[in-house]
Amino acid sequence: MRILYLDPVGQASFVGEIADSLAQVSRPDTQIDVISLQPDRPRHIEYHAYEALIIADLVRITYALNKNYDAIVIGCFYDVGLREVREVSGKAVVTAPCQSTTAIASQLGNTFSVLVGRRKWIPKMSENVRLYGHDHAMVSMRPLEIGVLEFQQDHDYTCDRMIVEGRKAVEEDGAEVIILGCTAEFGFHETLQDELGVPVIDAILAPFKYAEMLGETAKQFGWYPSRKWGSEAPPQDEIDSWGLFHDDLPEIKTLVSAKAERELA
Repeated sequence: MRILYLDPVGQASFVGEIADSLAQVSRPDTQIDVISLQPDRPRHIEYHAYEALIIADLVRITYALNKNYDAIVIGCFYDVGLREVREVSGKAVVTAPCQSTTAIASQLGNTFSVLVGRRKWIPKMSENVRLYGHDHAMVSMRPLEIGVLEFQQDHDYTCDRMIVEGRKAVEEDGAEVIILGCTAEFGFHETLQDELGVPVIDAILAPFKYAEMLGETAKQFGWYPSRKWGSEAPPQDEIDSWGLFHDDLPEIKTLVSAKAERELA
């Protein structure tokens, strides 16, 4: 199985660590390609204006590469470009953190809380949770007041903030499951589980394992993405006659199985 992990930022700060984390939990037969965007793209997408700048890149990359992969993961808890990317993913299933973590949380407990980085993120993320049908189970979104690029700078401080807000989410809000609401919050879920005594879902691992599962069921049962009605793909004749997606791909780099770095052909 081949899975493409799209880290939708330029000059990704964590791409190597992400690839290593995925390689540690992947199935033996899974090949993982982790890519980020060209250096002139935003280094985080905390703002919707930044999102708008990179969605077209994600669509172009997915359209060009979907035949090479069984599944594609979008690595941002905003689930940036998820609908757009799914339209051009061909037979490759597409997952993203918010949809995957909330679906998993609904199987592990009656209620959940999301530990988000900043209060700024809450409206968009809450909107997505409602869209996915899990808003009845979400008891809170607790801001840590830590930005995307700050989570990995001081691990002790980040972990302390997560424990404090996670404990409030469990004891005060009634959360039975905790979701880490940013892909930059990787590396903390096991410590938090030990401290809080509830499942803590990592925003990198959850969509990746979800992608592995969906890639396997697609092969085994033929459960590929639907192309009917709202899931209809853009007509190929329009794409061809209008000259869409014919320009060069954005400059991207690939880390294969977390180790061998090469330029993507």
